[in-house]
This record gives sequence, C-alpha cells and structure tokens, in this order.
Amino acid sequence: MIEKKIRKADYTAIAQNKHAKYEYFIKKEFEAGVSLQGWEVKTLRAGKVNISNSYITLKNGEAYLFGATFQPLMTAPSYIIYEPMRTRKLLLNKRELDSLFDYVNREGYTVVPLLLYWKKSWVKIKICVAKGKKRFDKRVNIKEREWLLNKARIIKHISQ
Repeated sequence: MIEKKIRKADYTAIAQNKHAKYEYFIKKEFEAGVSLQGWEVKTLRAGKVNISNSYITLKNGEAYLFGATFQPLMTAPSYIIYEPMRTRKLLLNKRELDSLFDYVNREGYTVVPLLLYWKKSWVKIKICVAKGKKRFDKRVNIKEREWLLNKARIIKHISQ
C-alpha cells in the first residue's frame, strides 16, 4: 500500500474578495491564470493588491479583470509607467469561456473574482458565476451568523 505524503496547502492566498459571498449566491467556480507584467508580480509578492471592488467582463471571446488595484512598490524603477487599475487578461480554456458566456447570457448572472493566490509558482484567480442577493437574503445570513454566535455562547456557559 502506497501512502500519500502530507504536504503544504496547494495554494497560498494573496487577496480575497470577502464581500462577494455576502453580496452574491455562488453558482459555479473556475480557476484562471492572470496575465501580468513584471512589476505586478513583485507587488503580488509584497501583498499590495486589492480585488474587493473588481469584476470580470467577457468580450470578444476573452475574459478580463477590471478594477483590481496593484499598488506599485516604492523601490520600483522610475522609467516604467505604472497603471495600478489596468485591465488584465484572464487565461481560460475555450470550454470554460463558453460556459461563462452561457451563464452570463442568462438573466441576472455575473462573473465575480473570489480569491487571488499562488499555485506553485503561478498566479491564479478563482472566479465564480454568481447571482446577486436581495436585501432579505442578506438579512437571513446575518440572522444565521448571530444565531451561531449565540449558540456558541450558550454552550460555553453551560459547559462551565
């Protein structure tokens, strides 16, 4: 019998869009590569990235990441022109792109980034097809979260 070696996690998170799970119902997730410039990779290693206000658009058979902010480092050379909010191309298979186009063409679906991470030496982004939540759906999530906190307090109080 061959035993598998226990190894580190398959990925290391760089930036998360925590607000996405609160704002959307997540239907399906995809993993995509990101086309980056050299200074952007250095920024990723420093962790100066924000994807919370970003979104993904699909046009001409390709997917693009809009609104992600990559802050240039202070030690970066001055001869390079930095665009912190530039559009970045996402690298997906044709089958995955077709699937995304099918979902987006349905009413109410959108594509949202969830997580930017390192997978081995490659930068990947986890994107999802999602549908927006209404106000009452968000209230239900808040009530569930509060109940879990109260339940933990009650159990802790009883066990003492």
